[in-house]
Amino acid sequence: MTTLNVKGKSIELLDDGFMTHREDWTDEVAEALAEKEGIKLSDDHWEVIFYLRKHYKDFLISPNVKILVKHLQEEHGEEKMNTKHLYNIFPKGPSFQGCKIAGLPKPTNCIDG
Repeated sequence: MTTLNVKGKSIELLDDGFMTHREDWTDEVAEALAEKEGIKLSDDHWEVIFYLRKHYKDFLISPNVKILVKHLQEEHGEEKMNTKHLYNIFPKGPSFQGCKIAGLPKPTNCIDG
C-alpha cells in the first residue's frame, strides 16, 4: 500500500494505484491521481470522470468500456466521445484509468491496465 499527499492529507492507495477509501476523493485528489498517471485533466476528462462516478453511485459497479462509450455517446455525440478519443485521453484504458482517477474500484471485467 502507498500514500498520495494532497493538500496535507494522506490518501491511501492500493499497490495498483486505486484508492482504498472512495470517500477521500475530491477534485484535487483526481488531479493528483491523474498527474501520477501522466495526465493533465481537460474538460473531456472531467466529463468521463463525472459520468463514471454517477454510474458507480447509481449501480454500485464501474462500467466496462462498451457501456462507458455507449452512454457517453448518447450524452455527447459519437464525434466527441468515440472509443478512439477515449483511449487518446486515457491511454491505459478509459474505464480502467478513468475509474482510478475518479476514485472508484477497479472495474471487475476490465481488460485494460
